[in-house]
Amino acid sequence: MSELYPLKFQPIFKDKIWGGNKIATILKQNYAPLYNCGEVWLVSGIADEPSVVTNGFLAENSLQDLVEIYMGDLVGDGVYEKFGDEFPLLFKFINAEDYLSVQVHPNDELAMDRHDCLGKTEMWYIIHADEGAELISGFKPKTEKPDYLKHLKANSLQDILNYEQVKRDDVFYVPAGLVHAVGPGILLAEIQQSSDITYRIYDWDRFDVSGMQRELHTELALDAIQFEEPSHKSHPASVKNREVLLQESDYFNVRLIDADKRLEMDYIAVDSFVVYLCTEGSFDLVYPHGTEQVNIGEAILIPAEIKEVAIVPTPTCKILETYIK
Repeated sequence: MSELYPLKFQPIFKDKIWGGNKIATILKQNYAPLYNCGEVWLVSGIADEPSVVTNGFLAENSLQDLVEIYMGDLVGDGVYEKFGDEFPLLFKFINAEDYLSVQVHPNDELAMDRHDCLGKTEMWYIIHADEGAELISGFKPKTEKPDYLKHLKANSLQDILNYEQVKRDDVFYVPAGLVHAVGPGILLAEIQQSSDITYRIYDWDRFDVSGMQRELHTELALDAIQFEEPSHKSHPASVKNREVLLQESDYFNVRLIDADKRLEMDYIAVDSFVVYLCTEGSFDLVYPHGTEQVNIGEAILIPAEIKEVAIVPTPTCKILETYIK
């Protein structure tokens, strides 16, 4: 079997009622002929929409198929032992020019019981925020289930939601059970468990292009909501040419790399694939048998069997580095 190499994938663009144009104007990704591109999936193992390789001899193969063939060599022995043939994470960019629905995701236990899949914990890294931009992360303090039910019935959920001001380089951890919604004027990178289960509880009384209101899942959401879960907002300071930890969890570890010189990366102690998301600039990824160029708005997956690579900024770059501990 031929040796694995860093993999690039065909982006999966998604038109959304709340989408905008920042994926094109800031991330330089051509999503024509979509009108409002709200999301682009960069690395996906979702069964119905798996990512497809675009580079090297594995081009036109899906990520799903490659996990089945290469197993631990691709994702890491420990990762494969835990998740089997399912690629465990989903990587995407989101651009909102209107509020997303107020929503919540089930945890692993509830999702497995109801949908036979994993739950959805995620993390957001803010790439761009218009002046005054904000998002929803949890409820106001001391909100309890009876308060929620009262405001849900009165169609006044907005009154008990916690709004957070947003600026570039903010980080939000969104564990399963936390009610949330991205707000207008925001471009972010999202790293999440490989699940597409979302319970909408409020959609701003809006109508889609066919004049219909989108389905709500208020009954399903009731058991998923963690009312005591606080907002998890941070703003780690970047350090030039050093990795800065943004999030450490059971689901993923994410570090920021802000570089303007060559960096040698050593993953000998990491039993996992590594994914780089380029959020600014561009770089060459040098590995034992070649080089791959990665530009803003793109992702690259480094197989677990590759333990040493180099990042060569061209001339500068910002990268989100993700692996499973």
